[in-house]
Amino acid sequence: MIARFHAGLEEIPAAEWDRLHGDSNPFLAHAFLAGLEQTGCLDVRAGWQAHHVGLYEGEALVAAAPLYLKGNSHGEFVFDWSWAGAYARHGLDYYPKLLGAVPYSPVTGPRLLVGAGPDADTRRVALVEAMVNEVDRLRLSSAHLNFVDGIDAASLDDFGWLARFDWQFHWHNRGWPDFEEFLAALSAKKRKNIRHERAQVGRAGITCEIRHGDELDEVDWRALHHLYLATFDAHGNHAALTPAFFRHLGRALPRQVVAVLCRRGEALVAMALCLRSEDTLYGRYWGCIENVPGLHFEACYYQGIDYCLRHGLARFEPGAQGEHKIARGFLPQRTRSFHWIADRRFRAAIGDALRREAIALERYRDELMAHSPYAVREHAA
Repeated sequence: MIARFHAGLEEIPAAEWDRLHGDSNPFLAHAFLAGLEQTGCLDVRAGWQAHHVGLYEGEALVAAAPLYLKGNSHGEFVFDWSWAGAYARHGLDYYPKLLGAVPYSPVTGPRLLVGAGPDADTRRVALVEAMVNEVDRLRLSSAHLNFVDGIDAASLDDFGWLARFDWQFHWHNRGWPDFEEFLAALSAKKRKNIRHERAQVGRAGITCEIRHGDELDEVDWRALHHLYLATFDAHGNHAALTPAFFRHLGRALPRQVVAVLCRRGEALVAMALCLRSEDTLYGRYWGCIENVPGLHFEACYYQGIDYCLRHGLARFEPGAQGEHKIARGFLPQRTRSFHWIADRRFRAAIGDALRREAIALERYRDELMAHSPYAVREHAA
């Protein structure tokens, strides 16, 4: 197998790429990743330079990984700023680094795309070796694989990469037939609070509806992006996604885009834009132009839970961080990343820090679970 690196995903045919990841996770789809590149969401000035790897037998693509040369740590959601600072204090460059991830998306999934069959593990090993060799060839500080799924994680444990974990808050469908039955599983106090928050939205004269990507027109997409942009600007954050990318999602993934539209009369005042796979809803982008009590929770959490119940989805992953999600039915779920640090001295120091961090995070999980909203407690994953 020969490793070739690509400066853009358009160099790899969509059908060949999508055959390798083999599931319905929208964030690994060629359409999603190539769309980011083609609609101006990624460029070197923002710290993203595509450097995707493909493994070839002759001209046949047999494995691949979405990779980027990163000039900073923005848009990753696995925070290594302190590592970069340590390098700088020693007069060394941490950037650029090699990153395997989905830009701006803290969503767990495959990162080593190896297809199916008896040689999948061999191809997985070859991809990891190609990444390490590329770190050496380009004299990079490190390579990173973020939000790795269970199969990749089991392999990377054997390769000498440093393992790191954190917690997100996910909702799991226990087979409730509707939202009221979900509420019945909560403690009385949490159930009352959720009903109060939903009633606030209704009293404000706001109604919510859900549409898929192919049910949105050009006017809708402009309005959705305006809300997204306004919210990012209000918090002083960089809005990386362009209007063209929003429209591209609607065309390329029409039934995997799930938009919550919140209106007062005819006026659109807030939105939540989600994506879905066959069994999971992923909350991604929120925007509003009014501060309405309870509206964020309604658009970003309760509408999504209701959608999962009506469509039989098993999970709802609303995004990174947010302890406030626990009171609304979301419990801690482990996320994993793996890190190859080329310098042995830094590898040892970072490994020690990660072991201490892991102890603190396990304690943190125990504290979180003490606040589970469910009347019958369950364990975090």
